[in-house]
Amino acid sequence: MLTEERRTKIIEIVNEKKAVSVNELVELLDTSAATIRRDINALNATKQLIKVFGGATSMSSLDVNTKEDAVKIKAQKNIHEKDSISKYAASLIQDNDFVYIDAGTTTLAMIDYIDNYKAKFITNGIVHAKKLIDKGLETIMIGGRLKKATEAVVGPDCVEIIKKYHFTKAFMGTNGISIRAGFTTPDVDEAMIKTEAIRHAYMAYVLADHTKFDQINSVTFAEINDCCIITDSLSAKEYSNHTVVKVCEE
Repeated sequence: MLTEERRTKIIEIVNEKKAVSVNELVELLDTSAATIRRDINALNATKQLIKVFGGATSMSSLDVNTKEDAVKIKAQKNIHEKDSISKYAASLIQDNDFVYIDAGTTTLAMIDYIDNYKAKFITNGIVHAKKLIDKGLETIMIGGRLKKATEAVVGPDCVEIIKKYHFTKAFMGTNGISIRAGFTTPDVDEAMIKTEAIRHAYMAYVLADHTKFDQINSVTFAEINDCCIITDSLSAKEYSNHTVVKVCEE
């Protein structure tokens, strides 16, 4: 395959997959890793793709989302996928765990499957706290300013409260996942809460359906290797090279 033809093919693959590893391109194009790296360097220089560690992402991955849907709208999206993700996440809770549950529709769905009454729970989600206590689970609600759009408690008071705790597990929501930008959200206040919760957790899990991958929002709250990902499907294998990814397929 001629150089120009191969590079055109690389651009097509990257644009389709959004993110691809050197190893994947080696297999797909039946060429050496050294050749692929030279191609990626050349295409990055001409701004036809973005070179990242171990591979490349498409130029479209630079698009940044700055808006967030209301909870009622998000709750109606990808219901089946959220169900399989939340069911697996709930199974990870063990006796005597001290669990942080982030605000979000997937973490809310997770509560339906929690059956460990020896664990303790803390959350900044208003609806989450109500659902937890309705199940008879020992629950702490974090205080602070209420954000209407996400029905979550945010602000500096909330951050200060989280600093006092040490969680065995944290289950987090996210608006976007990117190898380059990590885990992102459109809201600065919510990002502060998420970052602090992850810092104070022994194990942190991000619950995200497949539509969240290769999406970038305004604020990064954690790097890609800071959390394990629980998802319904994974089209870009490159993510598995950067963190632990559990795919829950039914």
